[in-house]
Amino acid sequence: MRRFAAWYRRLPRWPRRALTSLVALLALLVTAVGGIGIALYAEGAGTPSPAARSTGHDALWLGHAWVGWPAGNGRDAKTDADFAGLAALVRSSGIKDLFVHDGPFDMDGSLDPGKSPNAGWFLDRVHRELPGVRVQAWLGQVVGGASLHLDDAATRGRVVAGVGAALDRGFDGVHFDFEPVPDGDPGFVDVVAAARAVTSSHHALLSVSVPQVEPVSGWRVPGDFLAGHPKWWSQSYLRRVAENCDQVAVMAYDTSLPTEWAYRGYVERQTEVALQAVPPGVDLLMGVPAFHTDDPGHSDSAETVPAALTGVRLALGGRPPARPFGVAMYVEFAATPADWAAYREDWLNPAGAA
Repeated sequence: MRRFAAWYRRLPRWPRRALTSLVALLALLVTAVGGIGIALYAEGAGTPSPAARSTGHDALWLGHAWVGWPAGNGRDAKTDADFAGLAALVRSSGIKDLFVHDGPFDMDGSLDPGKSPNAGWFLDRVHRELPGVRVQAWLGQVVGGASLHLDDAATRGRVVAGVGAALDRGFDGVHFDFEPVPDGDPGFVDVVAAARAVTSSHHALLSVSVPQVEPVSGWRVPGDFLAGHPKWWSQSYLRRVAENCDQVAVMAYDTSLPTEWAYRGYVERQTEVALQAVPPGVDLLMGVPAFHTDDPGHSDSAETVPAALTGVRLALGGRPPARPFGVAMYVEFAATPADWAAYREDWLNPAGAA
């Protein structure tokens, strides 16, 4: 330490100030990370109430194979036997909405129905064999940069036309998934509001996938910087979007958190702030990570179905909210038997539930 102090005193003034600032910044970062860890542990502590459980308003994201592939694609579409298995799973669950991947939009906002040649078959089977289950066309695209631009009025017009075309093919609603949409983006609000006018005229639903909400006011800006892309929305922007649709699904995964207890506490907080921000008359879903990859944004050992469901249930307290609320499993083609067992044991029929 004495040698370091002597070396430090010999440094010129500006390098010495820079080093001091760097050390202070690192100390602040360590303190902040430690504080966040303690907060997440506290949020995820405790035992959920048996009353915090599914009320039959859950959802499931489905892959494109259910509505077929364009000619020459080389991939296998689903069969009647596949549908029998899906129908059995849905009947044994609290799933009310199926978001089936249909599209995506082209970069100019247009939608080619030829990408989903078997949509009629799938819709007919669901409506005939799963009465009360709604099928929504899962439509979206990457936005910004060289991709689709929602700040362009002509592009938004083509997107809205595609919504009407999907409903004319028999879908019960449309589920938007545009990513990444930055907080406050006016073009996204405009296209959601215009699409809502079309879905309402068809007596259909408009559902929207939304990113996570800043857990504490002021976290959004540093979070976006560290993630390298729009990571969080403010509660006010989430409320503004939700006011223009019928259903919101918060994608409560890809958090970069390293442990189950941290992720559990984070989902608990996400559920709390979403319940505050989304108007009571709008359906609210919390997206649950039923997929298994390991990358910088998602740790398969941390972001588990049991951890997510425990976080959701802790946020609900002693009773389900007096509003349509559920979880949405992402995604059907990656979910394992263990994921579905956790859904049933921890959400559909938790221990002690009446």
